Amino acid sequence: MDWPALWLSVQLSVATALILLPLGVLAARWLARSRHPLKPVFEAMLALPLVLPPTVLGFYLLVAMGGESLLGGLFQQVFGHTLAFSFTGLLVASVVFNIPFALMPMQRAFEAIPLDLMDAARTCGLSRWRTLWRIELPLARRGILSGMIMTAAHTMGEFGVVLMVGGSIPGETRTIAISIYDKVQAFDMRSAGTMSATLLVLSMLTLLVSAWLLRVPPALHQRS
Repeated sequence: MDWPALWLSVQLSVATALILLPLGVLAARWLARSRHPLKPVFEAMLALPLVLPPTVLGFYLLVAMGGESLLGGLFQQVFGHTLAFSFTGLLVASVVFNIPFALMPMQRAFEAIPLDLMDAARTCGLSRWRTLWRIELPLARRGILSGMIMTAAHTMGEFGVVLMVGGSIPGETRTIAISIYDKVQAFDMRSAGTMSATLLVLSMLTLLVSAWLLRVPPALHQRS
């Protein structure tokens, strides 16, 4: 078992979910309420990672983070190393790739909130932020929770974008999925099988926890 790679994957999953939590909530709420004529274009752009091959997305992210790009060059001047092939670059790529996994469940949850409830909140004098905090977030918590769990689970097993942007640097960019690939390339099927089974169990536990958490609120509501 490659424990450093597993720990790196856990760190990447948690960090990606935490970054996408506030960004996803704000974007999902705006998409759910907006009537902007370009809204379908925004939705299509945000959902693009679902249909775009990971290697293609990884290639464009690699170019954007390279030392010759504006972003990559500025990052290298400030921090002294390239954004690509670093954990920071891996995190940026993971956030971009997981946008639809976090955003879509949140958007559906906000869309399910009745508009007349928002009108009633404004009539009672609640500001937009207080309405979001006291009414919308509690009602959309299932979608938000689902988006965070799916983001973390998807990040754990991501391979294409991670390989393109981060490579396989031990302790820096080698995730559990990359480590499995390296073991197979070295014909170490026993280690690859152990890590694959571990990833399978973690993925299943994540989905089970997600299903359990999403069913807890109705049960508590019925008891009360």
